[in-house]
Amino acid sequence: MEKRPIYTEINNCRDCYRCVRHCPVKAIQIKDAHAEIIYDRCTFCGTCVNECPNSVKVIRNDVDRVNMAFLSKRKVIVSLAPSYVSEFIGYEDNFVRALYRLGFSAVSETAIGAELVSRALDIYMEEKGSAPYISTACPSVVQLVRKYFPQDIDALAPVPSPLQTHSAYLRRLYGKDIVIVFIGPCIAKKVEADEHPGYPDIALTFREVRQWLEEENIDLENMDTGIPVDFVPAKAGKAAVYPIENGQIETSKIWQNHFIEQTALSVSGVTRVMSSLKGTHTNDFLEALNCDGGCINGPGTSHNDSALIRKKAVASHVLERLSDPDIFQGDEDFAREVYEKGYGVLGAAFPEPTGLEHSDYSEEQITEALARLGKTTKDDELNCGGCGYPTCRDMARALLAGLAETEMCVTKMRKDAETKVDILLSTIPHGIVIVDSNLEIAECNKIFIKIFEDYPDEFLDPEGLRAFRGYPVSAFVPFAEKFREQFFMSKPQQYRFRHGSKIYRITFFLVENKALLGAMFEDITTPSVRREAVVEKAEEVIKKSMTTVQQIAALLGDNAAETEIVLNSIIEEFNVNSNEVEEDGLMAEGGGEV
Repeated sequence: MEKRPIYTEINNCRDCYRCVRHCPVKAIQIKDAHAEIIYDRCTFCGTCVNECPNSVKVIRNDVDRVNMAFLSKRKVIVSLAPSYVSEFIGYEDNFVRALYRLGFSAVSETAIGAELVSRALDIYMEEKGSAPYISTACPSVVQLVRKYFPQDIDALAPVPSPLQTHSAYLRRLYGKDIVIVFIGPCIAKKVEADEHPGYPDIALTFREVRQWLEEENIDLENMDTGIPVDFVPAKAGKAAVYPIENGQIETSKIWQNHFIEQTALSVSGVTRVMSSLKGTHTNDFLEALNCDGGCINGPGTSHNDSALIRKKAVASHVLERLSDPDIFQGDEDFAREVYEKGYGVLGAAFPEPTGLEHSDYSEEQITEALARLGKTTKDDELNCGGCGYPTCRDMARALLAGLAETEMCVTKMRKDAETKVDILLSTIPHGIVIVDSNLEIAECNKIFIKIFEDYPDEFLDPEGLRAFRGYPVSAFVPFAEKFREQFFMSKPQQYRFRHGSKIYRITFFLVENKALLGAMFEDITTPSVRREAVVEKAEEVIKKSMTTVQQIAALLGDNAAETEIVLNSIIEEFNVNSNEVEEDGLMAEGGGEV
């Protein structure tokens, strides 16, 4: 099965929910604790790629497809996004040379398509008097309208994107048999290539090309300057400003250079775009770009430089180009064809809504889902956002839609964990205390407290036991420093401790990678413990006796000595009044006093 433009490396994705938190349309399903993209809902904005802390949201690499095109001996032409000057600052010309080194037949600038789109919209304005449309320059915005704002589908501009228009123009100039490879900052351009093969054929991000250059040992600092920096059919002109916010409007001959333009407005950043589309669409032209500040900050860029530096790089480049007499002067006939045919120049239909269903759940259903999350009162709805959803009710709706799992709720998991710890500690028939590195109590059970203090049972319920959290363990045990030593031992030790009329076996254990230390206090003076010890020792004697019968001649002397040791240890188990363990003193198991 062919990979989508963005996919998840599932093996390394676990219990994060950062992509859920930042996905503007919540096109993420948590399944078996890992995040999967729901492609029917995805706008391919690339937010999850930028936000994933473990880089498991991956951009599909299409370099192999380009290499296959090279092998076909067909002419392979690059449609180069104008934001390349902000991605390869200081190496703009060498980057173009590097593309020729990689094997491309020619390099053309996508901004030529942008010039044709702007001219087509100018013609529309000249003939209709207004252009009450949403720009189609950003494929992620087009996906957003199709899936989440279908009521605005007819408000999309009746012309294809600059990349699609550029691809159609290149085929008009150089024939149908060419291969067109887009290179730029955008992941959603891969969707254009997938949905409209040939317009373009393949789309690569700057990230992919950087990796490709590295694999081919092509160093931009040491490029052969003898390779000409050629663009076909010419260098792009002012339309190269498209990748920054308001760039499309500035390219228009009608809207450009207006101090305050009221009939053409620009907005960038998916949150602001969605906010703009939620209102009734006006009769103004809306230049909407998914990425904050424009394409220069796209998810397929390296983000090596600040947005301000990137914007300045594009502006400086365009200003320099305007004095060049060889820049693209437009093609009135093709621009008019784009105006008249729209998507017909691609042999395609106008975009249609996808029919994405948005379920409305009753208050009863939401209340039931909240109960599954352990939220039965309004006070339980903390809206902490730990699950990735802004409110508990949004999380409940996602749960009903099958997009979320109850384990995503941090507060529920904490309460469940505390309940399980409470049950476990209450059922263990020994005293348990767990301390942190400051020797303060993190958890303990009732038996531990009652060994040292005579608190009423009704006070030592789970809630009452939590009150001891943060207490120094030295408030109970007289050998707190022995706890500190255990943090530095490769293997925690075991001791005996006499307290009052009882002797306890204390077994230390480390948890959470030595972040916490536990101690179990086992009363070895109780009859049940002594009986178990007797049985254990008796079985040991029987086992050794069986061995003796088989090897009586050779082992008679040794066995007699071992049997004497075993019997003596049995006697020691019962000798609870022995003076070997002093009051409130420790004795190492199998060793001398401590």
